[in-house]
Amino acid sequence: MLNKLKKFNVFLVVLLIFSISLSGCSRSQNQQRTSNISKQNGQTVTVTDLVGRRVKIKLPVNKVVGIGPGALRLITYIDGVNRVSGVENIDKKLTDGRTYNMVFYNELDKLPVIGQGGPDSVPDAENLVQANPDVIFVASLLDKSKADELQAKTGIPVVVLSYGKLGTFDEDVYTSLNVIGKIMGKEDRAEKLVSQIKKIQEDLSYRTKEIPDDAKSTVYIGALGFKGGHGIESTQCNYPPFAAIHAKNVADTLKQNGSIVIEREKLLSWNPDILFVDEGNFDLVKQDYQKNPNFYKSLKAVKNNNVYGMLPYNQYTTNIETALVDSYWAGKVLYPEQFKDVDPEVKANEIYTLFFGDKGKNVYNEMKKFFGGFEKIKF
Repeated sequence: MLNKLKKFNVFLVVLLIFSISLSGCSRSQNQQRTSNISKQNGQTVTVTDLVGRRVKIKLPVNKVVGIGPGALRLITYIDGVNRVSGVENIDKKLTDGRTYNMVFYNELDKLPVIGQGGPDSVPDAENLVQANPDVIFVASLLDKSKADELQAKTGIPVVVLSYGKLGTFDEDVYTSLNVIGKIMGKEDRAEKLVSQIKKIQEDLSYRTKEIPDDAKSTVYIGALGFKGGHGIESTQCNYPPFAAIHAKNVADTLKQNGSIVIEREKLLSWNPDILFVDEGNFDLVKQDYQKNPNFYKSLKAVKNNNVYGMLPYNQYTTNIETALVDSYWAGKVLYPEQFKDVDPEVKANEIYTLFFGDKGKNVYNEMKKFFGGFEKIKF
């Protein structure tokens, strides 16, 4: 009986020592955690934005806003929508084709308005202050001096982003994503996304770069939207989805930059083998066809049933993921042998998921419902 009592007392002593040790570890871990938080709260990060301004930002950044065409889109690409504290009025409306808006509309619609939005809008300093973000990201609206002015007026760091001259697959886009990642503590996400975009571009280029020009079909894209809807005469030199696959774009012979509107006679003289129509403005083309059927029937592509729809990717600046999706679709149409292993719809789902996570899985189906998707077009 005495031996049992001694053993029990030893057990109690060991248990007491173990409990004290655990308590000490717990206090130590809590103190360390508190120390880390305090350290982070005292940190700052300095970034160089896309107009060359050095901007100092206090960490952590828990709330942000994006103003101007495309700023909010880039934030969502970096998986930052849960830190957005206000949105422009333009994003309070569900807009088909503006993919980030389609994906995150339920979250965005609950947020306060920070300004009207749009390519020619003026930042609303008062509403921005009320949203109380730690950082204001801005694209397209402000130059260096105006960014400094808005920062002084609000007392909030302003970081200028850019889509670059190309507006699609441009180094400025990649730099902007990395700047957002650094500020929001999402460097890994930004680096992974930029790396994947570049790998997709490399894949598209590799499949087609060795095809000689004389073996390529000629191609034209019509009805491209810019600052509103346009008909078949609206096109683009160096159209990114065509450029990505080294397509023989007849408009490139004009050696101009960006969006242009051509004369109808020019399209007749080019008479491309294959015609793509931006589905965002297909209704305008159909209406025009009813008025001028002979013009369309004179085109080789229409005669041979080689007219295809293309998903619109310009909606409040560039939906980069849709431009990549379109590139694979154009490749499948123009170079079926080089893209025989690609199912454009499967590839679209992969790309939308890359940019938006699980919420991206249904984006192509939603786009298809509204615009028509990857299909031949009949007038």
